[in-house]
Amino acid sequence: MKILLAIDSSTASQYVVNTAAVRPWPSGTAFCVFTVIDMGLWEGLPALIKDAEREAEFLVKGAAEKLTQSGHEVFSEIQLGLPKKAIPECAKQWAADLVMMGSHGQSAVTRFFLGSVAQAVLRTSPCSVEIVRPNPVPPSPSDGMKILLATDGSECSAKAVYSVANRPWPAKSQIRIVSVVELPILETRSTASPPYSEYPDNVIESVCKEARTRAEDAVADARKTLSATGLNVCEGDATPEGEPRSVILDEAKAWGAELIVLGSHGRHGWDRLLMGSVAESVGLHGHCSVEVIRQ
Repeated sequence: MKILLAIDSSTASQYVVNTAAVRPWPSGTAFCVFTVIDMGLWEGLPALIKDAEREAEFLVKGAAEKLTQSGHEVFSEIQLGLPKKAIPECAKQWAADLVMMGSHGQSAVTRFFLGSVAQAVLRTSPCSVEIVRPNPVPPSPSDGMKILLATDGSECSAKAVYSVANRPWPAKSQIRIVSVVELPILETRSTASPPYSEYPDNVIESVCKEARTRAEDAVADARKTLSATGLNVCEGDATPEGEPRSVILDEAKAWGAELIVLGSHGRHGWDRLLMGSVAESVGLHGHCSVEVIRQ
């Protein structure tokens, strides 16, 4: 596995390095510690660029040493440019499997802040992306991780399930599967008319039943895949109803999830689950780390 750590000198980026260093990874995993000197900040100021280069060298050296001490193969790279373009391009050139970056940060080296760089990387990265966020209450390593896996049964969601199933996780980690039953909002001729008023009851019932069946099938397939690897899959309500973005965020927060994993997109029937709406919103607004899996 090849993991690109996109960092700056912020506290958020330091948490990214610490997370990567302590989390278990597949055998042979290699890291590239990558930082960008933002030319949008220092254009026309060569003296300040030199200072930023020295800071960048110190930054990547410290991160590389921490990862090397954890037994990983580590490379490092510094570039001048625009972070939102340089990070996806580096991931493409290095053929990375995963980009890990912090949720925000401002420094003399660069700015990695939500709504701009993180959003651009989520949209344009050629590989999976994890937005890493600090846990307000750091868990004990012996407690494992709480991972919420969101699926809609699509091919992209299947890739997310496969990724979780085939990665090592800390001992005692718990996986909770969620597939949101997204009930359709059918338009009516009059805004004063109640929802569904122009549709026969049997049609509405059939549509809602189909949505629930899809969600239940998605959960069953994911549970079968994960259980076959020996992972601890939690029981409980796995098919809540509502708008997917809000439900996934609310369920993760209520359960105390430390990581949300979901596919990059997936569309079928009434659902439009994941990239551009759900995955991006969850990635940008999650209370915890979020990993968006791409094929």
